[in-house]
Amino acid sequence: MSNPRSNVPEPDPNDVLNPGDKVPDRPQSEEEKAEQTAVSTPDPLTGDYREVPTYFEVEEPDGERKQLHHVRDAEEISDTIREARTDEEGNRVWW
Repeated sequence: MSNPRSNVPEPDPNDVLNPGDKVPDRPQSEEEKAEQTAVSTPDPLTGDYREVPTYFEVEEPDGERKQLHHVRDAEEISDTIREARTDEEGNRVWW
């Protein structure tokens, strides 16, 4: 018995619905990254205009700044947010 899906090509992981979600295939300057937006649209419920950057800039404990892609580096962005919500003893701080 043959597999009916054997002629179906594998999806391209870079083929995304939202162009802002695509991870670039070449290095980009900080200026290029700063100009990119992942989402730029009015909210369908409130009508408020929303703009979400493609890259988030974070500062490491050693002072190094780096830009994280909102899709590719989502886990590291989440880790950074969790670290920012802890006090000096590592206890979670709730606002």
